[in-house]
Amino acid sequence: MEIVILPGPDEVARVAAQRVADVVRRRRDAVIGLATGSSPLGLYAELARRVAEGELDLSGVSGFALDEYVGIPPEHPESYASVIRRTVTEPLGLAPGRVHVPDGRAPDLHAAADAYERAIGAAGGIDVQVLGIGANGHIGFNEPTSSFASRTRVTTLAPRTRADNARFFGTPDEVPVHCLTQGLATILEARRLLLVAQGVVKAVAVAAAVEGPLTSMCPASVLQLHPRATVLVDEAAAGRLRLADYYRYMHAHRPAGPAP
Repeated sequence: MEIVILPGPDEVARVAAQRVADVVRRRRDAVIGLATGSSPLGLYAELARRVAEGELDLSGVSGFALDEYVGIPPEHPESYASVIRRTVTEPLGLAPGRVHVPDGRAPDLHAAADAYERAIGAAGGIDVQVLGIGANGHIGFNEPTSSFASRTRVTTLAPRTRADNARFFGTPDEVPVHCLTQGLATILEARRLLLVAQGVVKAVAVAAAVEGPLTSMCPASVLQLHPRATVLVDEAAAGRLRLADYYRYMHAHRPAGPAP
């Protein structure tokens, strides 16, 4: 696992955007896994800037969202279909038909989950999966005790996750209880994983994911199993890392050539 500690959120966004851009420059029709929440917003804004200034062309890219709430319509402003459209599809100039979000209103949610898995496979798999991390260590909506073998499925949001996401809805009661999410095994199949985290509120989760035991109590610890996982954090989110100085040393003395 590559751990990169950067001065602040702007630097996290810039370096993360460069990593995604490197993938797209190698493969114009790259498939990107799209996280929602606040963590990747800076990354998406930096990619949008590069697209607007003509530095980057993402028109051939496809995207698959990590998750979606169950029960709210796609036109709801806080559905992830709407969030992805506002923060990714439109500003990055992606073709809407190439951006996929799980169907949280499907009459058969289990069938919808299976169909989403097949769609990812039909697209050739994910080239780079963008991830945030919840304060309880979740990635996607894989809450603590999620199986490392889990696939895209219907699951129940933890009370803490609903409370954390209430800032988008107004009150915790407005946050849906259920969701569709890519599973941990699905995420691990991406060719590269790119986790971004900012702020002191993420420090405990980041430390558990990077330096703690491999455990379903911290779903993000599954990144330890991936051969090409990168964790980009600001100084605040790195505050609980015991080997922070080592990670800084490693990054300063990284081998020449493209990032892994």
